[in-house]
Amino acid sequence: QVQLVESGGGLVQAGDSLRLSCAASGRAFSSYALGWFRRTPGKEREFVASISGTGSNSWYTNFVKGRFTISRDNAKNTMYLQMNNLKPEDTAIYSCATTHTPQYSLAGRYDYWGQGTQVTVSS
Repeated sequence: QVQLVESGGGLVQAGDSLRLSCAASGRAFSSYALGWFRRTPGKEREFVASISGTGSNSWYTNFVKGRFTISRDNAKNTMYLQMNNLKPEDTAIYSCATTHTPQYSLAGRYDYWGQGTQVTVSS
């Protein structure tokens, strides 16, 4: 079993940056891949980015390419999402989750989930 705790969300203005963290405990951290999803009221959860267990491979959805960077520090059991040039449409609850198939963006392929952290971007 894996426990995930997100942090780093907040209220920022358009164009600002935030770095989200996802701290994990339980199974050996490098043994699983991880991803970030986000959800807004009335919309389905949507894939943001994912990263392999070693951190050598990553995947992004089109609307964050060039603005967001996913990374992980296996020594600290923590994954990150650096978000630059934030836009109001990035407002959502961001959650991290574990997977063994990071190349897929379907939420159903993710196993353990954190509670999420709220990101609000004002215009």
